[in-house]
Amino acid sequence: MSKPRIQRRDVHGLILLDKPMGYTSNQALQRVKYLFKARKAGHTGSLDPLATGLLPLCFGEATKVSAFLLDADKQYRTVCRLGVTTTTADAEGEVIETLPVPELDDDRIEAVLDRFRGPIEQVPPMYSALKHQGQRLYDLARKGQEVERASRPVTIHQLHCLARTADTLTLDVSCSKGTYIRTLVEDIGRALGCGAHVIELRRLGLTPFDAPRMVTLEQIEALAEQGPEALDAVLHPADEALMHWPEVRLDADSAFYLAQGQAVFVPGLARTGWLRVYGPGDRFMGIGELQDDGKVAPKRLMIPSNSG
Repeated sequence: MSKPRIQRRDVHGLILLDKPMGYTSNQALQRVKYLFKARKAGHTGSLDPLATGLLPLCFGEATKVSAFLLDADKQYRTVCRLGVTTTTADAEGEVIETLPVPELDDDRIEAVLDRFRGPIEQVPPMYSALKHQGQRLYDLARKGQEVERASRPVTIHQLHCLARTADTLTLDVSCSKGTYIRTLVEDIGRALGCGAHVIELRRLGLTPFDAPRMVTLEQIEALAEQGPEALDAVLHPADEALMHWPEVRLDADSAFYLAQGQAVFVPGLARTGWLRVYGPGDRFMGIGELQDDGKVAPKRLMIPSNSG
């Protein structure tokens, strides 16, 4: 006999998941989606299986903000092993080379780290989800193929050494979207003259969730045994992902016309760009854009049931 189909339900909001080690981002997403019995869900940028930490999961109407979280600045803590390089630039890869680690003092380490602060160029690793002629780079890498990759500009906003031993560095990194911490560690190891790879990686936050209270997979599994209401209590409203944006509040008439897809004039707004839009009763309506003509145009509107 076939298994009975799971009765899916509409779930709207964000889960700030503390992704466990050993899970791909999609595996973690599918597990949480199953526990919520949610119809629609997505994650906001991959974490390697080795990595732990913040992985925002978007459900229902909140998936409309996921692209903006992909563009956010991110904060990480990583431990890197000096003197060893691997195929994947982390502990999951095969060892390529082992070199002696020179005696390093704080001044030497700081001088090298300073070379990687601010705008830099990175060559994406072969073991990444980027595509080359329609194929994922990691698929090509697993076949033993390597293709030329163009460097890409990224920005390292902050880079600090928190601790060190004879052969490890613990680094805090704040960086722009598209930054590969594995590549950063590999490049730092190369600059130190001994090579390096990531042995621990944890995402601490991403804008605007700079010091978030995360929920673990084990906690979600325990809540699932209590029922949907217990699960829904840990959901965050979609607009929390956009709290670093300016907001605009519309009266009933303007809210009505915006909901019909029409741009509306709002006096007193000073600059163009993305906005959080609220209607009467503090209802979050979605994402708007202030245009050059002073009108707010609808861009990503939420259905009324997701008022947050």
